[in-house]
Amino acid sequence: MNSSLSNTTSLRTAILEAVDSKAPAFHDLSDRIWGYAELGYCEFKSMEAQIEALAAEGFRITRNVGGVPTAFMAEAGSDGPVVALLGEFDALAGLSQVAGATAPQAEVAEAPGHGCGHNLLGSGAALGAAALAAALTREGLPGRVRYYGCPAEEGGGGKAFMARGGAFDDVDLALTWHPAAYTGMNFADTLAFLQASVRFTGRAAHAGLSPHLGRSALDAVELMNVGVNYMREHMIPEARVHYAYRDAGGCAANVVQANAEIAYVVRAPDLDQLWQLFERVKKIAEGAALMTETTVEVRVESGMSNVLLNRTLGDALYRRMQDVGGVRFDEDDFRTAQAFMETLSAEDLRHVRTKGFGSGAGPERSLHDGVAPFDGTRTRNFGSTDVGDVSWVVPTAQFWGATCAMGTPFHSWQLVAQGKLPGAHKGMTNAASILALTALDALADPDLIAKAKEEFHTLTGGRPYQCPVPADVQPPLQAPLQATAA
Repeated sequence: MNSSLSNTTSLRTAILEAVDSKAPAFHDLSDRIWGYAELGYCEFKSMEAQIEALAAEGFRITRNVGGVPTAFMAEAGSDGPVVALLGEFDALAGLSQVAGATAPQAEVAEAPGHGCGHNLLGSGAALGAAALAAALTREGLPGRVRYYGCPAEEGGGGKAFMARGGAFDDVDLALTWHPAAYTGMNFADTLAFLQASVRFTGRAAHAGLSPHLGRSALDAVELMNVGVNYMREHMIPEARVHYAYRDAGGCAANVVQANAEIAYVVRAPDLDQLWQLFERVKKIAEGAALMTETTVEVRVESGMSNVLLNRTLGDALYRRMQDVGGVRFDEDDFRTAQAFMETLSAEDLRHVRTKGFGSGAGPERSLHDGVAPFDGTRTRNFGSTDVGDVSWVVPTAQFWGATCAMGTPFHSWQLVAQGKLPGAHKGMTNAASILALTALDALADPDLIAKAKEEFHTLTGGRPYQCPVPADVQPPLQAPLQATAA
């Protein structure tokens, strides 16, 4: 135990008081970011709003972290271990929605919206960092608190580029959370992720007069999809391959399409399996080009590592989660959430209940105001997150925080609509308290950090971090990616 931090009971009280006193300003910050709704690598307004808020709290700001213009670091304190809280602020394409509306209603047609709650995620982590720093400063105690503003989690792999640039190399441990329908540990293995563009180039021709002179890039894309579909039977069940057409070559059916482009996302349980599967996808693309006498260019755009689950940090988060307790929703919050629940399917409700509460068990009310049990059991999440890249550099843990009605799916209009409600603010505040108190535990107890690092080295087996994104690939700053990562 750090002797200068031995009176942690009074410090915990000071932190909780600081969270409560600062919460209104950070609720406003979250609402402003909800309104900006900027896509990955374009979050300039959101970034500036967070920088302004943390600078006002006395944090030192470092911009352009990892060579990414919308990535930044805010640090307070000068001595002791470095504890990082990770935040995000990117939105999703096409999910604009009127706040509070219980039916699909775009605020701005085809505009982005915060369908994964990143306005709450980043602002809540920033609130936790500000409260912890204020309590340490008031008591004149050591400890370095960092908040990382991380862009483009949704398919862009912002943290992977930051990790590749060494942004987390001197961090002792990292903590984060994610808005959800319940409060509980996020102790699930995720899939490593790679996104690439596949562009075929052929030869245009008149489809009626001289089709024999043409070489169809669109045919190549179609043949590639057929090949990948046949491959799916012969890959491990945990893997995933998705695609989306970006350029079908035009709308004129009487022209042999000379150019066509498709995006592929490949997911697998770990990086080795990911690269093996991706090589097979590339071979199929090459085969399609051979069959059509076209040329093909495969270009990796972004990637994410699988998450390394650190039980030591998970247990530490869960202890503070139990101490803080569930979110203190009021009856207005429950009534509002009930209206959103009525827009959901029975399958939506089953999905969240099974994930959060075990088979056959689930809350009967519209909001989860407790803490889901945690016994260290690993589950499987078939999504991906660039938090995984941080977890390969430094011991990392994450939890879910209740901010929306039970059953609300990620990346839905319902989640966007609930992002500014009082219940969402309460969930964000609750998450900030859990993060700040767990970070204090780490600063106060060197053994916790040592044990987390020991487990980290066991998990990696001494293998250094290998960024899934090739060194010559830069963040797509001019053309943000629209893939769904989480």
